[in-house]
Amino acid sequence: MRCFQGGKEQQKATARDIYLYQGPDRDQKLIANAKKEGALTAYMSMVLKDSLPLMAAFEKKYGIKVSAWRAGSGKVAQRAIIEARANRYEMDVVEITGPQMESLYRENVLEEFYSSSFKDLPPQAFPKHKHYVADRFNFYVMAYNTKLVKPNEVPKSYEDLLNPKWLGKLAIERASVEWFAAVAKNMGEKDGLAYFQRLAQMKPLIYTGHHLIAENVANGEVPIALNIFNHAAENLKKKGASIEWKALSPTFGEEGAIGIAKHAPHPHAALLFADFILSREGQEILKERGRVPASLAVDTPLNKFPYQVMDPAITLDEWDKWDKLWSGLFLGGEILKKAD
Repeated sequence: MRCFQGGKEQQKATARDIYLYQGPDRDQKLIANAKKEGALTAYMSMVLKDSLPLMAAFEKKYGIKVSAWRAGSGKVAQRAIIEARANRYEMDVVEITGPQMESLYRENVLEEFYSSSFKDLPPQAFPKHKHYVADRFNFYVMAYNTKLVKPNEVPKSYEDLLNPKWLGKLAIERASVEWFAAVAKNMGEKDGLAYFQRLAQMKPLIYTGHHLIAENVANGEVPIALNIFNHAAENLKKKGASIEWKALSPTFGEEGAIGIAKHAPHPHAALLFADFILSREGQEILKERGRVPASLAVDTPLNKFPYQVMDPAITLDEWDKWDKLWSGLFLGGEILKKAD
């Protein structure tokens, strides 16, 4: 293997050679060569309050400067694809949501890589082609107000949400087309659509924003919400709010994933940055920020239940179909745009 060698041999090493090298001297050579490169450019959708501590910790540990360009996942993917088609290679590493990462894979922007932290990740973190990997999750769960819902009344299944006592007392996040499609397909499309038709008859309240809907549950505006992020509920619970959450089966999550550019200008630094985010140290930083780390080496109640990751094809290939169905059931025919 030619990777991580000095002089002419290093120049011959391809990005794939570098990214997949697993020799006993991997970490030592990777750090040395990354420090020689001295910098990297990351394209990210992660909010600044989470990404800045990660980048600062990486820079402090390795002395390697991280330049970041941040936007919504859709805009990040669009920029990366446009640059790649123009043979303009500025991006080293990218951290965005799963469907948009899948679009980069389809455009041949990414390269497969290896990290020693892979051993700590669950199978759900990897797509079959392994050209990116989840570093964090947003899990859709049910949340309820503990003062308005008695312990013996807490729904234990999706079917329990159809109890007449919850008529007009349920809330749904309005833009959750992917969640709707994932749950309906898991139930069997015919049965799943029949279930959601019955759910629509429960006259659920429609709110915009997963964090807002969690706050509405916590303050008692609505007793139960079907599809909020569990880290949003958990953060309110830790502050003493009257809220609890429960993962109903099937539970689906969306991933924030990290990938490395096939033509990264700083391949060693890019791989080292991915290593850091997936390491226990990087994952602990995400946990401290109130997020759900992908690594099982980090102890958190936010991923200790059976779950599945939503299929990117729902967003990339099936959006119009499921958007129309969702809109007809819950939004009075208003068609939604794909999230950025």
